[in-house]
Amino acid sequence: MDAASENGAWVTHGERLVYESDWVRVGLADISVPSGERFEHHTVWFPPVAMAVVLDNERSSVLLSWRHRFAPNIWNWELPGGIIDPGEEPIDTVRREITEETGYRAESIKHLITFEPAVGMLRNPNHVYLAQDITLVSEPEELNEGKFRWVSRTQIPELIQSGQISNSGTLVALLHLLSISGPELADK
Repeated sequence: MDAASENGAWVTHGERLVYESDWVRVGLADISVPSGERFEHHTVWFPPVAMAVVLDNERSSVLLSWRHRFAPNIWNWELPGGIIDPGEEPIDTVRREITEETGYRAESIKHLITFEPAVGMLRNPNHVYLAQDITLVSEPEELNEGKFRWVSRTQIPELIQSGQISNSGTLVALLHLLSISGPELADK
């Protein structure tokens, strides 16, 4: 009996790289599943990312960008954020991206959640933060990130329901925000 069938874990016997770029790696893993079957399964790696729910100082609105994504050919609302540079901590990425994309600086940045958007085949940790106590410090440097606008927290459920928020990072972050009550926001 192999390790997979004993404890329910899938066992990786090896993995080979099929394609690699700075943005994506595709591999084939030789795996065994709990039933004992052994086969190759594809894997995909994307660089880890960090994003932030930026609240206005009244904590009534969220800073979102309306932007086009060419691969799925959709327009949707997104949070500021981006790829974590080598050697950079996720919180530092968030700090940098907020200022580059929006021109704001947050005095309070707290981790909310880290998740994997497609855990069955994709390696892509998404780090989500809550940014509060903000000040406008500059004009945005990033010109390709869409147009940022303050959106009332009360509008978020309708934006989700109507499909105007369709990317996993923004969905997870905003649903998490909706689960936090008023006084808890300052402590999260």
